[in-house]
Amino acid sequence: MKRSETIKAALISLLLFCLAIGAWHLATLPKESLAISGADVEYAALMGAGAQKASGFPPPAEVGKAFIRYLSDPFYDNGPNDKGIAIQLGHSLLRVGLGFILAILVAIPLGFVIGMSPLLMKALDPFIQVLKPISPLAWMPLALYTLKDSNVSGIFVIFICSVWPMLINTAFGVASVRRDWLNVARTLEVSPLRKAFLVILPAAAPTILTGMRISMGIAWLVIVAAEMLVGGTGIGYFVWNEWNNLALPNVIFAITMIGVVGMGLDALFGRLQKLVTYRE
Repeated sequence: MKRSETIKAALISLLLFCLAIGAWHLATLPKESLAISGADVEYAALMGAGAQKASGFPPPAEVGKAFIRYLSDPFYDNGPNDKGIAIQLGHSLLRVGLGFILAILVAIPLGFVIGMSPLLMKALDPFIQVLKPISPLAWMPLALYTLKDSNVSGIFVIFICSVWPMLINTAFGVASVRRDWLNVARTLEVSPLRKAFLVILPAAAPTILTGMRISMGIAWLVIVAAEMLVGGTGIGYFVWNEWNNLALPNVIFAITMIGVVGMGLDALFGRLQKLVTYRE
């Protein structure tokens, strides 16, 4: 994209943001009651002149105060239920990272084996198709009962939701490698290990990274819901705790932070995909 187009896109985004904030501000303005009839006058006298109705939804100014308060000191720690936003996000990212790494260690090697064996792919496909649609949170009761630890259970749920997109994309990418390249490697009597790393992996890398990108997006979605269930720490627990305190500005702030971090994670994998594509 040219520089001028980038600037125009940024200006349009800024304009849309300002319009959204303006509409939000107008929608949350208190409405003054107007005395039009005699009955209205008597009602206004009972309720007090200039009585106001509040919509109940926080205006942008209150949410802005929450942003300033939490971002000005993101690492404070005042006890189990009162930690800075950076600490809460750190706990969530740690759980996501551990579960995601475990999924990589399982999904990519198994995907290679499945992709290189049509027979094994047909044999395992029914199991994959049955397990893949199951909601990751449905595994949470079994994980809590078996593992006896909420943190480990959260990591297990991230592993479960991350493994399927990576496994399927890896198997598809390996199975889609051009036969000409494999035939050349066979002619040159390249060892299976060298063929896997020097021929198959570079060819399947874009597809594998696509699966990893999808898995990370799903994992970040799931960890918020999982932390609402298990409690303790994390951005999901922060949202639920602030909702219990009826602190809607803090809830909106946390939702925004979830979106920003998710966008950053997706951009990271998008950058890796571009690097792999350019190398081709």
